[in-house]
Amino acid sequence: MKPQMMMMLMLGGCAVHAAAGGAETIPGPLLKYTLDGRLERPMDYREWVFLTSGFDMSYVAGSPMDQHTFDNVFVDRQAYKTFMATGTWPDKTTLVIEDRGAESKGSINKSGNYQGSTLLGLEVHVKDDARFAGQWAFFAFKSAAPAEIIPASASCYSCHAAHAAVDTTFVQFYPTLLPVARGKGTLAPAYQKEAAAELK
Repeated sequence: MKPQMMMMLMLGGCAVHAAAGGAETIPGPLLKYTLDGRLERPMDYREWVFLTSGFDMSYVAGSPMDQHTFDNVFVDRQAYKTFMATGTWPDKTTLVIEDRGAESKGSINKSGNYQGSTLLGLEVHVKDDARFAGQWAFFAFKSAAPAEIIPASASCYSCHAAHAAVDTTFVQFYPTLLPVARGKGTLAPAYQKEAAAELK
């Protein structure tokens, strides 16, 4: 795509905090959108903060599975630092979830599973109050081409709104963030009610 057909949007700007010998600048992710609103795949997300990895997770009971998979979740460094301080996600937060196949036969492995090198899927969850009517938007990449926004009518939006622990994100599955949200008192009432019911 020609450069003039792209517009670049710096998400997150810079976070500056005091550090020994000066200030550290932590840039937010540089996301690119096409003029028709499609999102370019972020290329440096594996340099962001790793939040968790799930194995064969599904939110639908009895969901058929073609193969075993791992999912890995990353968030931009600025958003992570803000969350750790406040228990909430700032505007311009960007989360990436990648799917990789589970392998069992390779090298010296005799049992269990490890992640394959082939990327099976990539989704991006972006918070941008000025760009998206509902603050948050989802994009799913099926190839290297820019991804269209997933329509707000899709079930992922209502599922996240109904079950997410913090601000439509599944912090309940992020082991280092859930205690922070609990301590800051930012857990969603619906999630707290759901969690309490699971203990009965």
